[in-house]
Parts: sequence; structure tokens; C-alpha cells
Amino acid sequence: MKTLVIYTHPNHSSLCYAFLQEVIKGSNENPNITELQILDLYEEGFNPILVFNEQKRRRDMYRDPDLEKYRQQLTWADQLVFIYPIFWGRPPAMLLGYIDQLFAANFAYRDGKGLMPEGLLKGKSVVCISTMKGPANYPLFWLHDAHKVLMKKALFSYVGIKKVKFFEFGNMEKPNGKQAKKLQKVNRYFQNVRR
Repeated sequence: MKTLVIYTHPNHSSLCYAFLQEVIKGSNENPNITELQILDLYEEGFNPILVFNEQKRRRDMYRDPDLEKYRQQLTWADQLVFIYPIFWGRPPAMLLGYIDQLFAANFAYRDGKGLMPEGLLKGKSVVCISTMKGPANYPLFWLHDAHKVLMKKALFSYVGIKKVKFFEFGNMEKPNGKQAKKLQKVNRYFQNVRR
């Protein structure tokens, strides 16, 4: 299994970065994960801003040469791992900008004759690891699971990815947030995950 980790946090001293390290450690101990690539969107200097004009048309985004490297990574991967904080009930703008540009028509999906498009990223799996300051159940009870609905239904299902796993950790800025236990949980998952 080839795994691409898309890491989205501006601070390498963050808890998100600690989760990245556990994903790497667990993956390196898993014989099912044969190759691992890390894409750090902030370190990469990824530009999340969409530009549409006479030279850059939305319908041509799937072949934008500036994004070719990232399209190749997504095509290559069997498993996509997204690591990010939850800001205001959703992923950070940097990650949403990556999604807006990479999950484009004629690359991630193709419009068809039916109600829903044809997903072109079928067969891949996704793991979303997110952290937030607020309580663990806040997204479920106050936001009707908007984050998970956004990621699973509005994005991944739309492009043909059915297997989606969430690790959504709350209370991460509290001294008793059980951070070490949650880091171990992620490590164990990646030690044992199969395609």
C-alpha cells in the first residue's frame, strides 16, 4: 500500500506534528505500507488561492502544469492521510485551497448523464486526523457533524472514495486531554492498517 500524508499545520511544535510523527512511525512498522510520501503544505509553500481568468480557466484546472506534481502524488497513492487542526468547525483554509485545486473535474470526477458524477479516485482509502481545542462532542452536537459531512460526503464520496476513517480529537489544549493515549492510538492504527 502506497500512502500519501497531506500535513496541514504551520507549526512543527504542534500536536498535529506529533500525530504526523506517529503516522510515520506506525507506517514504518507496517509491512502492508510499502511506500510513504509526506506533503507538508506550509513547508512546501503551497498556494491555496484560486485564480480564474482568461489564462486560467476553471474547466482546465485538471491540467494546470503548476499542479502536476500534486496530481501525480494523488494518482500514485492507495491511501490518503490528512492531518490538520479544526478551525471554526472546518479544516484550515490552506487544506481547503489544496482540495479546491486538486480535486478538480476531469481529474477527481467526471460529469456524466446521471444525478451524480463519476468518481475517478475509486479504490483509494482516506484517514482524516484532526485536532481541536473544543470538546470532543462539540462537532456532533453543535455543528451536526459538519466537518465529517463535508469531508466524507461532499468531497470523498463525490470523487469515488468510499473508505474513510476519522480520528477527531477534542480538548487538545487541556493538560488532561489524554494526548499521549491519542498519539498511541494513531500509531497502533498505522502499524496494523491494511488496504
